[in-house]
Amino acid sequence: MTRLPVHQRAWGERAAEGRLARLGRWVRGVIGEPERSAAPGLPDLPVALRRDPLAPQYIDASRSSDHRRAASAASQAAEGAITARAWWAADAWSHRALWHFERADMTLAATRTARRIGDVRVAAGDPHSARRYYAEAISEARDIGAEHEQGLAALGMGRAEMDRGDVTTARRLAGIAETLLLAAGAPEDEIAAARALRGDEKSVHRAAEGASRGRARRDGQSEEEG
Repeated sequence: MTRLPVHQRAWGERAAEGRLARLGRWVRGVIGEPERSAAPGLPDLPVALRRDPLAPQYIDASRSSDHRRAASAASQAAEGAITARAWWAADAWSHRALWHFERADMTLAATRTARRIGDVRVAAGDPHSARRYYAEAISEARDIGAEHEQGLAALGMGRAEMDRGDVTTARRLAGIAETLLLAAGAPEDEIAAARALRGDEKSVHRAAEGASRGRARRDGQSEEEG
């Protein structure tokens, strides 16, 4: 699936449930039939998500309020959807994972999931709404002292700002991300990504000086030949 056009950036499960599902809910309301939920605070799993191989495992865990197992299944399903570039499904599964992680008091996992929602929305072409999730992840990671996760969230927000055209903020966030990732002993590829987003002003300056010296040499050679 490619990046979503602006008019299709409708996030949340109810945005994609379709006219028939909405009509069915309205009919149940009219006749007084209560709508069942897989768990308090969550609607039934949308039909589109029930096709996932992990859906039965998720539904079983959710109905028994096994939040850890439900969160794990939803998180795995979200990662599978990300790999398939199925952005709406990835977003919906990630929100369910976030809900269960929070109820299982798995703060670090919830923080990572909030960041992944930001990643999904940036990949889908919606960097504006992604910033809220990155900000939440940065705040939670700071509260629990998770420098690595805080650095990744800052890097993600920096990419979102770059996509929005705010280069100055993007580079500032990249610098913060680099500092945090270095302090956390993060893998070199993550640190390199932060450096690439930040840009190397010294390298640009050196390149400009090199080009200037090159022009001077060429000019000197031309004068000698003349």
